[in-house]
Amino acid sequence: MKCGISTSCLYPQETKESLYALLDSGFREFEIFFNTFRELQPSYTQEMRRRLEGCGGAVRSVHPFTSGFESSLFFSDYPARFSDGLEFYKPYFEAANGLGAEILVLHGQNMRGRYSGVAEEAYFERYLALFELGRQYGVTVAQENVDGFRSADPVFIARMQKSLGERCAFVFDAKQAVRAGCDPYEMCNAMGRRVCHVHINDNAPPMDCLLPGKGTMDYDRLLEQLKRQGYGGSFIIEVYRKNFARIEELSLSAQYFNEKLSGYFEESG
Repeated sequence: MKCGISTSCLYPQETKESLYALLDSGFREFEIFFNTFRELQPSYTQEMRRRLEGCGGAVRSVHPFTSGFESSLFFSDYPARFSDGLEFYKPYFEAANGLGAEILVLHGQNMRGRYSGVAEEAYFERYLALFELGRQYGVTVAQENVDGFRSADPVFIARMQKSLGERCAFVFDAKQAVRAGCDPYEMCNAMGRRVCHVHINDNAPPMDCLLPGKGTMDYDRLLEQLKRQGYGGSFIIEVYRKNFARIEELSLSAQYFNEKLSGYFEESG
């Protein structure tokens, strides 16, 4: 197992150009962060896939650029918009298929906006409908813990896991937990054996997002915990462009984290 990286790390560089630059830097496992509708077109995803296959690379997950609209699309009290929202996300599932990705990252309901009144039971029902739609495409819709969103609360995540059982999945992101003021290990624990994807980063006061190895995150504790939880998914570096000066720093950070990984997970791919 080796860590991969999100194309979002090089934003606002165009998505496919970010992918190619990261491939040239030695990365072979990716999350594709779509930034516009044209990037969902088959011609665009096919071009990326050809380049990936030529380099022995693979896409594990996709991230919609419409995450900020998910409150309105899926978690408002307007039924017709929810139905249309399901149709609206089908191109993401198709793009995931085109790239060979098996996970779609969901932010969910923003608690700071106007669409914050959906009851918890309704949230779970809406998520489940999207989860089942993804299944039809062979894609797992995975709820990420995100600051400012309903998913920022580990108690909510634990209830979601208990309510939906095997019909849910989660993306763990350390920086989002820290930003929300909660213990990242508690958040990871709340996801239990349903965590299927990990965004890896570091932190140290007052910075909530740093490259792996540049902060105080206890990766030994985290990796041991994930191993106990039966984790078998990917580790994807996800930081912001302001968190590094040179692209070479990403490769060095990956090297650092891969050394940590080797002590807990067998290398594959």
